[in-house]
Amino acid sequence: MTSRNQNRPPRSPSSKKEGVESIPLDKRRRIGMGRTGGAMNAERKPFGSVNKKLDVAATSDVGSCVEGSDCGNVEFTKEEIDALVNERLKMKKFDHKGNMELVSELNARLKVCIKWFQKRDEAHVEGEGKLQNALDALEKKCAETEAEMKNKEERFSATISELRQDNTCVQERLVKEESEKLDAIACHRKENEARIALEALQASLSKDLEKAQQDILVANQRAASVDDMYKRLQEYNLSLQQYNSKLHSELEVARESLKRVEKEKSTIMENHSTLRGHYSSLQDQLNLARTAQDEALNQKDTLANEVKCLRGELQQVREDRDRQVAQVQVLTSDVVKYKESTGESCAKLEYLMEKTKSLEETCSSQREQICQLEHQLTATNEKLKMSDLSSIQTRAEFEEQRRNVHDLQERLAETEYQLVEGEKLRKKLHNTILELKGNIRVFCRVRPVLPDDVAGSEQPVISYPTSTEALGRGIDVIQSAGQKYPFNFDKVFNHDASQQEVFVEISQLVQSALDGYKVCIFAYGQTGSGKTYTMMGRPEAPEQKGLIPRSLEQIFQTSQSLIAQGWKYKMQASMLEIYNETIRDLLSTNKSSGAENGAPGKQYTIKHDANGNTNVTDLTIVDVCRIEEISSLLRQAAQSRSVGKTQMNEQSSRSHFVFTLRISGVNEGTEQQVQGVLNLIDLAGSERLSRSGATGDRLKETQAINRSLSSLSDVIFALAKKEDHVPFRNSKLTYLLQPCLGGDSKTLMFVNISPDPASVGESLCSLRFAARVNACEIGIPRRQMTAQMTS
Repeated sequence: MTSRNQNRPPRSPSSKKEGVESIPLDKRRRIGMGRTGGAMNAERKPFGSVNKKLDVAATSDVGSCVEGSDCGNVEFTKEEIDALVNERLKMKKFDHKGNMELVSELNARLKVCIKWFQKRDEAHVEGEGKLQNALDALEKKCAETEAEMKNKEERFSATISELRQDNTCVQERLVKEESEKLDAIACHRKENEARIALEALQASLSKDLEKAQQDILVANQRAASVDDMYKRLQEYNLSLQQYNSKLHSELEVARESLKRVEKEKSTIMENHSTLRGHYSSLQDQLNLARTAQDEALNQKDTLANEVKCLRGELQQVREDRDRQVAQVQVLTSDVVKYKESTGESCAKLEYLMEKTKSLEETCSSQREQICQLEHQLTATNEKLKMSDLSSIQTRAEFEEQRRNVHDLQERLAETEYQLVEGEKLRKKLHNTILELKGNIRVFCRVRPVLPDDVAGSEQPVISYPTSTEALGRGIDVIQSAGQKYPFNFDKVFNHDASQQEVFVEISQLVQSALDGYKVCIFAYGQTGSGKTYTMMGRPEAPEQKGLIPRSLEQIFQTSQSLIAQGWKYKMQASMLEIYNETIRDLLSTNKSSGAENGAPGKQYTIKHDANGNTNVTDLTIVDVCRIEEISSLLRQAAQSRSVGKTQMNEQSSRSHFVFTLRISGVNEGTEQQVQGVLNLIDLAGSERLSRSGATGDRLKETQAINRSLSSLSDVIFALAKKEDHVPFRNSKLTYLLQPCLGGDSKTLMFVNISPDPASVGESLCSLRFAARVNACEIGIPRRQMTAQMTS
């Protein structure tokens, strides 16, 4: 395959001048201003500002749309947007003016589409504000109902405590009366000597005693009924308390769900997929609340059955008391029998008379107390009826609130779907603009705070702006003096981002390798900032796999699914590391490959062909067909890679790791061929000698790493300034990355940041370097695709 540059005729200096002079003066001024502005601005502009700075002269063909009609009222369908995004311009080889007009016309249409998308985004923001107001109103209602329930609980607890005190007093008096009865019976047994002289008196006394006993039995029965009523009231109050506690828990669940909705709304632009899980959990909680209400109703039914059982038990208790009355009568007959043997004095009989009078007085006082308790029971019954009515009202209010929450959830689901669709459209438009610009994409990732990090001030070192333009793409670094340094990138992942969330953002880029593009993804940052975790992760844990294992799994799964469409793929993998400016083959079975410990080995050289492909001589290339084969190769490479211990990291990578996957695809039906390359690079960490504490061999390794990374920065600065000479050959790393940085491949850089306050200086250097990388313009990505001609 030949490149476009080979088909192009050589240009002479005179033809170059004639081409420049043929361009009008005003257009040359505009082109010059655009180039100088692109070179001076190191940081990426927001998406809206890029649209506002489109070339006015380039939109002359669509001036009738801007002047004659209001383009803001134009509506776009999904098919029109897909057609606009997937539109490929038919550019002529030497007609630069016509090509510029085509590009400017496409940019103008993209600008109109982006304005329409921004208006839709503003409408979504207004809808979120309305939902927030509705949620605030629901929270107020929940707080009011909760206060009412607390007041009712306090009233019920006060009445219950009063009833308990009255019951204890009644029980104590009953115990005293029973003890006095026993004493009276003992005295009757001892009065055998005076039974003959005082028969008439004893007969009258026995009648009085029988009346008193009957009164006591009546009092006991009333006390028992009072006890039963108290027990039933206590059980009913317990059921009410349980029901109130359930209502309180349901209100707390509803409040927690509302709080979760607020948190999800604040993070709705960052993580839309997790919102659906939260909404499902809220619905489960509401279903649990419904089941709890049903259980409360069932408990009421069971309590009614228990009341019936208690009534039966009361009947049995009454029968037992009748038996006891019979026993008392038997005892009285025994007293009559023992009257012949009683012989006490009349003084004792008078004493007994006085006791009977006191017993009658106590019985009358107990009757009065029983009447008071009956009045209190009627009052408590009325209060319970009122509480039942209030509980019914609160239940109706809760049902209304639940319906409102359900309506809000449906509206949130609709807005979430619209936001997801809008985000997909934004990504497509953003990728299209990046392809037209030819810039290197840059993602930033901040690792979590580790226990070994130095404890800094209470003010965080890194913050994330929440404005609409910078949300998910902006990061601010705050120094100890309080000075803030803002940066904007294509995507910023905070410390809570998972490996799956990071991979979702690059999955389309990995797919481009199967489509025939050259793709390069490399990680940059200081030692201990999480580069190796981002690229490799922990393959043994499925949730912590890095970009390299996940990318390879996606490629193999997609290639298997494309077999049904007639595609067959052949894949070859190679792995190397650049250690002390020496290339080492990590898949070689010969342990002496490369100069190691002073022993001479293979000398690997880097070569670039005319198509921009990179080849390393004598490098081991393995044909792979399954993901298990690549997993074993990755484990072998990880064991062979050079690592060491420094003061900044226990397992610091001391070399640049490069994984290359060459993909060749053939479609038997359409007779098409594609050739893609996927380069995944884990650079060694940049570090200061004062912090790493490197000595001896570690010092040499650190100096070699810093030299190669400084050469990489020199290359980036030269590309940003559009210099004629770019020093790719200053190091093995830059020469190996030459097709990715200055060619026609799709390149993505991950800049990894540490939130440690002691690493603020290194973080600022890494972010500034990443901003320079983001401003570099490389060639437009080209798909390596040919069609076979049948004879």
